[in-house]
Amino acid sequence: MLMYWIYILQSESSSRYYCGSTNNVERRVSQHNDPAYHGTKTTKRFPGPWKLIWSETFPSRAQAMEQEKKIKKRGFYLLSGC
Repeated sequence: MLMYWIYILQSESSSRYYCGSTNNVERRVSQHNDPAYHGTKTTKRFPGPWKLIWSETFPSRAQAMEQEKKIKKRGFYLLSGC
């Protein structure tokens, strides 16, 4: 069964955060750290390296994207209890 993840990355040099969703979290983190990959504006604009600080799995892409939208709207601090 294919699972979907939402994940939060933190830049080790700028302390910025990025939230995204994927069906392969290891590959996606690698892409965010690859200077040749033309990915998101956030991870290209702010220096890395980007490290995975949180992830959660979901049984469907729709559920993962719904949670990703909630995190982006409210901020991940509410999710993490910070």
